Amino acid sequence: MRKARYNGVGDEVMITFIWAEDEQHKIGLDGHLPWYIPEDLKHFKTLTINHPIIMGRKTFNSLPRILPQRRHIVLSQNQVFKEEYEHNPQVVVVSSVNSLNKWTNAHQTEQLYVIGGVSVFEALKDRVDCLEKTAIAATFPADTVMPDLNYDDFKLSKKVHHQANNKCQYSYDFLTYLRKKD
Repeated sequence: MRKARYNGVGDEVMITFIWAEDEQHKIGLDGHLPWYIPEDLKHFKTLTINHPIIMGRKTFNSLPRILPQRRHIVLSQNQVFKEEYEHNPQVVVVSSVNSLNKWTNAHQTEQLYVIGGVSVFEALKDRVDCLEKTAIAATFPADTVMPDLNYDDFKLSKKVHHQANNKCQYSYDFLTYLRKKD
């Protein structure tokens, strides 16, 4: 049985995983997305804007820049990395999931988006409340696979299909799953 997480002021903290994967659950190649789907990037931005995004150091380093209007919470034990960003208000480096919980409580955060990598998804998979998955109807060369998630614990609440077109050669679906109540 899962216990609700609260942000210190009585509001439950919702953890959402957001990612895109191909038909074989692949999510990355050499630290980057193996595909370019502009609508998926727009979808990611729409959902995560004005919310903290949680990631590992390698995922942070793969970003083209610090993403505007989002606090970057980076799980890393690398002291040099932590020192590099200690004066940047858009980047918070935490060394563990326990430190992440403390940060969440201190900042009264209600919505957190986990964007990767695999070890961060793995560490939080039993605590995630919502899955925002882009399922791409294609297979790509990749070296990174999404961890197994128990979809029996979730209910599909929304599906938006996008057919291949002149802007994107792949069909894909935006899928939203919510954890079933205990």
